[in-house]
Amino acid sequence: MITIVITGPSGSGKSLLTHKLLKLFEDSIVIKTDSFYRDNVLIKLLSLFKFDIYDKLISIKLNEINRTINSIYNQETLVSFYHYDFHRKKSYKSKIRIDYKGKDQFLILEGIFSHRLNLNYDNTLNIICEDEKQICYKRRLRRDQLERGRNSKEVNKKFDKSWSLFYQNIEQYKNLNKIILLNTLDKISYDKLVNKLRNLKKN
Repeated sequence: MITIVITGPSGSGKSLLTHKLLKLFEDSIVIKTDSFYRDNVLIKLLSLFKFDIYDKLISIKLNEINRTINSIYNQETLVSFYHYDFHRKKSYKSKIRIDYKGKDQFLILEGIFSHRLNLNYDNTLNIICEDEKQICYKRRLRRDQLERGRNSKEVNKKFDKSWSLFYQNIEQYKNLNKIILLNTLDKISYDKLVNKLRNLKKN
């Protein structure tokens, strides 16, 4: 199985890229790290006082993500996935049947935490989505208002901190691994990535 890691700051186009790749490579398996947010009392209390808590690694079920990844690597038939309801701040667990297609199947790990998991990133294809900060902010604002029930005041309060935290935590990852920097809307770099993935499929 070929693992693709897609990370980037909030609003940088990670979900858009994942969606586009999933349309091209339909047998891919996708794990979104923000589906694994914790919903326990501690995190809910901390979120009242630390508005950046959901940009910190403590906010996700790290062990559960790693278990899900390992279950897929071991080609288990039923695999535990999570869904996080941002309106209710509630996490839901489900078992999903996985149809394995062979060693050239893609596992896509997407989210702001996907570069901070218990993985050997020497063996993964590592993509960082990037765009101008103001463009990312506008995307984040639109998404949070439509999908997460947040108002512009909340987004303003959270965005600068989440942007700063991401870039504080990405430097070591960039220095230690081979990285593809990508603007999702740049057709040339996107087409290069698609050609690379198609070649991986062939080989």
